[in-house]
Amino acid sequence: MYDFVVVGAGPAGSRFARSASEQGRDVLVLESGEVGRPLACSGHVSRDVWEFVPDDARDRLLQNEVYGARFHLGGAQSKANAFYKDEPVSNVIDRVGLDETLADCAREAGAEVRDGHTVTRVEEGPDGVAVTARGPDGIESFEGRIVVGADGPRSKVRDEVGLPEPDELLHGVLGFEDGADNGDRVDVHLTVPRFFAWRIPRGDAGAEYGLAVAPGDDAPGRFEALLDDYGVDVERRCSGAIPIGPPDRTVGRRSLLVGDAAAQTKPFTGGGILYGMRAADIAARKVDPRRPATLDDYERAWREELRTDQRLGSLVRAGYSMPEPVQRAGLRAFSGEIAVHMDRPTSLFSRAQLRALLSWG
Repeated sequence: MYDFVVVGAGPAGSRFARSASEQGRDVLVLESGEVGRPLACSGHVSRDVWEFVPDDARDRLLQNEVYGARFHLGGAQSKANAFYKDEPVSNVIDRVGLDETLADCAREAGAEVRDGHTVTRVEEGPDGVAVTARGPDGIESFEGRIVVGADGPRSKVRDEVGLPEPDELLHGVLGFEDGADNGDRVDVHLTVPRFFAWRIPRGDAGAEYGLAVAPGDDAPGRFEALLDDYGVDVERRCSGAIPIGPPDRTVGRRSLLVGDAAAQTKPFTGGGILYGMRAADIAARKVDPRRPATLDDYERAWREELRTDQRLGSLVRAGYSMPEPVQRAGLRAFSGEIAVHMDRPTSLFSRAQLRALLSWG
């Protein structure tokens, strides 16, 4: 019997597997496809990502450094308010390579990682869990003390153990333009109801275009309009759900959710790579697989860790739907040199950011 059966080898699942294995736990990871594929997530992340990968992986994963953003209330040719720093604010990375690297780290720590295993059933019992998966050799069953649902916004584990869904699932669309783009700023367009569209320079990997919309909106149509506005055509595309708003509970009798399955994401961007890995480390520290009651310790701890930033992030997102005059005033107030951390909205109210605002004024 494994201590933990982890479903999903994305950043949160692999990070949990690594951290738990380093504490001497016996961990199995089941990934439905090939690790890192199919791609369904942007690779624009804060520089904190380097804390979670080996030092020698940086040169291989880094595609571009971003020094700021241009915010538009209109299309590609509209006037923009620029936010910038004199050092990199964020990085663009090889997203598939990140997943592969994190899975390798889990293996090196002692975890068993199996791809090509699609979980079809999860049963919680008094003494453990039974996980059924369809693999290359047919149907297989695995026993563990705890099951970890790290299987994304439409989590099979979450459904099987009866945990609630996130507050909201947005529909995200990405497209990739070939050729080199070594620009150092991203473009953000507040032209999509309740969210935004973007363009990200990816160095030698080209450029990324994307947007997210609420359920029922025309994501493909809006995406085509974005491409037309920039005058580009992209052949490589992907789409996926973006969870916003954690469910009321993320642990069961012998189960826990982490990452997108738990909507451990930034409400103002939808990104969850760093939040998910931070929560994964908390889960590995707090949960004793022989003491299911410790699942509640994880529930309390991860919410305490992310609560303030998620709440402030929701307020930032609310600004996307403000009347245009209010948006313009807000963008003018915060444009110029900034001292903001892209994963921590609390930095909007830090002393460094307030000094930057006073200096700009």
